[in-house]
Amino acid sequence: MEVKIGVQHAPREIVLESGQSAEDVERAVADALAGKAQLLSLKDDKGRKVLVPAERIAYVEIGEPTTRRVGFGTL
Repeated sequence: MEVKIGVQHAPREIVLESGQSAEDVERAVADALAGKAQLLSLKDDKGRKVLVPAERIAYVEIGEPTTRRVGFGTL
């Protein structure tokens, strides 16, 4: 699923494809915003880890799980 993270004082948002469930991402964001963790830590599909300081999070947008399309078709 696609996750977009807005960071304060940054001109661009962070966009990553994550294999984590929406509930896992939401729980990690809630823990960071509640002060339980100083960093928001998420893993993307390629195994990379994205760390964002909790006090710099402006917004988090959690997308729907996407299925891979195969073949040719209209977009």
